[in-house]
Amino acid sequence: MLGLIIGIIVVGLVAGALARLIVPGSQHISILATIVLGIVGSFVGGFLGYLIFHKDAQEGFLQPSGIIGSVIGAVIVLVLYLKFGSRNAVRR
Repeated sequence: MLGLIIGIIVVGLVAGALARLIVPGSQHISILATIVLGIVGSFVGGFLGYLIFHKDAQEGFLQPSGIIGSVIGAVIVLVLYLKFGSRNAVRR
């Protein structure tokens, strides 16, 4: 169980960091937010992969296609966050 949690954190960090490198511009988010970005992106990428290919990850936790899907999902989540989530203006 502990290995699974550590694996999720490491994959989240790698996917989040790669997403931040791929998306142009500066993103002012912390390391913890990068890990959360990668974890959420992993779920998004897995869901989209299931919708497109109708297959589930039954062959193990770490697979190259799963990591690629995690990065793609993290890029999608980061672009959506930059578009809608980081509003610094005061709304009245």
